[in-house]
Amino acid sequence: MPDQALIDPALIDPALIDRLLQRAALGPDPVNRVVVAPFTGERLYDLPMSGPVEVEGAVSVARAAQPAWAALSVRQRAKVMLAFHDLIQQRREQGLDLVQLETGKARRDAMEELLDVMVNARHYARDAARLLRPKRHRGAFPGLIGVQELHQPRGVVGVLSPWNYPLTLAVSDAVPALLAGNAVILKPDVQTTLTALWAIDLLIEAGLPAAVIQVVTGEGAVVGPLVIEEVDYVMFTGSTRVGREVAQRCGERLIGCSLELGGKNAMIVRADADIDKAAEIAARSSFSNSGQLCISMERIYVHDTIYEAFAAAFAARADALVMKPGVGWGADMGSLISEGQATRVIAHIDDAVSGGAQVRAGGHRRPEIGPYYVEPTILEAVTDDMVLCDEETFGPVVALYPVASDEEAIDRANDTAYGLNASVITRDHAVGRRMAARLRAGTVNVNEGYAAAWGSTRAPMGGMGESGLGRRHGAEGLLKYTESQTIAHQRLLGFGAPFGWSDERWGETLVLVLGGLKKLGLK
Repeated sequence: MPDQALIDPALIDPALIDRLLQRAALGPDPVNRVVVAPFTGERLYDLPMSGPVEVEGAVSVARAAQPAWAALSVRQRAKVMLAFHDLIQQRREQGLDLVQLETGKARRDAMEELLDVMVNARHYARDAARLLRPKRHRGAFPGLIGVQELHQPRGVVGVLSPWNYPLTLAVSDAVPALLAGNAVILKPDVQTTLTALWAIDLLIEAGLPAAVIQVVTGEGAVVGPLVIEEVDYVMFTGSTRVGREVAQRCGERLIGCSLELGGKNAMIVRADADIDKAAEIAARSSFSNSGQLCISMERIYVHDTIYEAFAAAFAARADALVMKPGVGWGADMGSLISEGQATRVIAHIDDAVSGGAQVRAGGHRRPEIGPYYVEPTILEAVTDDMVLCDEETFGPVVALYPVASDEEAIDRANDTAYGLNASVITRDHAVGRRMAARLRAGTVNVNEGYAAAWGSTRAPMGGMGESGLGRRHGAEGLLKYTESQTIAHQRLLGFGAPFGWSDERWGETLVLVLGGLKKLGLK
């Protein structure tokens, strides 16, 4: 077991914990849950749990505060988000420390999500006014009917966020919801609640009314349904299994939801690929955040003419990754989040190996580094009957498959119920783009694994098939938190027959008018 000194008490000041927990909706005598540090497996702090009364009270407070927040101009709301952007930048060291302490991830992975929050805050603060601006449409009778489309906030949005990216998947989803004029109820994962509360604390310091964003704590299976029963829209990130339950509950209430769910993401390495570059991209795409990334690569299809050279280069990069615990820089790959996660990952590896798969790199737990560390693992000869073939592992494990052609690679990449992210590695960018368009995935990266599409926040991101519903980022990432409202203003003639005409005469006249509009090229 690593030395407990890896967790410096100064980094998790009890006063900071107490202050941040004041931002959560907690009862007078809450039940506590022990949060452990993945680096050591030792107690980090005790997290009080919210109950039904606290959830109902939090939603009530948020609902009462939402109209005044929505009444502000979009530019006033955007000003808060720009100030939040600056505070994240200024307090980044404290934020990075908290992310590492609660998740056990490498600092470079923690920095990736801190930068993502800054990018999202800036992007939506700059684009919200344009996206929410009232839009005029041509009416049924051009000139006689004026039509305006408005985007009204939904009211109270519930954001149910997971542990793997506690800043990105909590705050970056809350920011557009708030900019659209909603109040937000945030339910972060119990393992990473403090990180989420830290970001919420900065939002309030930036000028967000405290009542507009409420945080409730607790196990997802207990508190999640309570939130869904009270809010007007749900943003959920997590497994496909739980996503189905969320969708069902939302459907019963006839409220909308956006779901980013699981993936079994595929990378295609073409025959013309630069092998060293492809291996570097594959290592980063498969082992970032210790593979606990919904858009990471778990399947790689390599043209058989370069398969052996690529596999050797990829394995060498995996073996060279530095794993070391503790807050600070220097590690290439961090810990898994928990014993349960480590057990699941090893079970997938063992099932494959027992069925005849071969380990090209890794394959073992590393308890001498930390209790939940698993080596970056590359497997070959994975067959359809193995759990790892089709089921998301969500860890640092990837399977290699040789293919004889681009067509075979595309067919096999698409042979999954999921459709979240994909990648094509090639020197021929035109061919890469054509192949990308044929892959059944919400985002596809050419000569990158995930960052190019994810980081392009003006473009939508989300899944097809069992990888989810809806999109984050882009216009939809904000407009999904609104209800479209059409206001039509009619002048002069109405739709009823005028001048004492019969319905027949008026109907024939309208047919002639519509024919004329078609000839004029008007819709």
